[in-house]
Amino acid sequence: MSPRTPLLVANWKMYKTVAESRVWAERFREAALREGLGQGRELVVAPTAPSLWVVATALDGTGVGVAAQNLDLGVEGALTGAVSGYLLRQAGAEWVVLGHSERRQHFGESDQLVAEKVLAAVEAGLEPIVCIGETEEEHRAGKTQERLLQQLSPVVAAAGPERWPGLVIAYEPVWAIGSGRTPTPEVIDEIAGSLRSWLGQQLPGVGAATRILYGGSVNEQNLASFWSLEHIDGALVGGASLDVERFVTMAKTPLGAKEERR
Repeated sequence: MSPRTPLLVANWKMYKTVAESRVWAERFREAALREGLGQGRELVVAPTAPSLWVVATALDGTGVGVAAQNLDLGVEGALTGAVSGYLLRQAGAEWVVLGHSERRQHFGESDQLVAEKVLAAVEAGLEPIVCIGETEEEHRAGKTQERLLQQLSPVVAAAGPERWPGLVIAYEPVWAIGSGRTPTPEVIDEIAGSLRSWLGQQLPGVGAATRILYGGSVNEQNLASFWSLEHIDGALVGGASLDVERFVTMAKTPLGAKEERR
């Protein structure tokens, strides 16, 4: 697939038991094999840590990837409660979501810590999906771009051009998550284009190849509008992905202009 193959990620957050996760994954496996889901795009599911193994096992052979929702620094050791990238990889994860606003807000994760986790993910063989986004207060104050670059700068400095390939950025305005509100497609594309241009200045050649996703109240009704944007390469879906039929519908949403550019 091309460097900017469309990407759709289901982030389950802290929902679904292991049994519920198995049922969802088995139903999605049936749909994926029956309807050829994933053609022309990549699909990734991010269950809770306890469900990683069962989801990865159920989706094996479908081409659907599995992501962890976080990782802890280190590999193995006396770190009670920690789960490293190495252990996540052994549990079936291929991707990892890092820096989600909920991690930053509720667990105090700093921009620098997120950058360190990106390096740990790459070293463990996981592909990082790095979340960035502004609060409503920052949005209203016109500080969106400033905040996004504050979050990305440590990641760029830590990863450099050698570790950057494969890294995905997910732009998620904090005020849009779970609220039913989203910026207009034009605003989203403008922000993503600015990020792409800035990345190209920091790491020559990287900006044009980096996949940028949009997240925040994405559902089967509005997904097509994001597929159509020049600088957005997919979506990070939250609550709408918990229902397998809704996510199947999203996985089948026509790529529109993106298909023409492939």
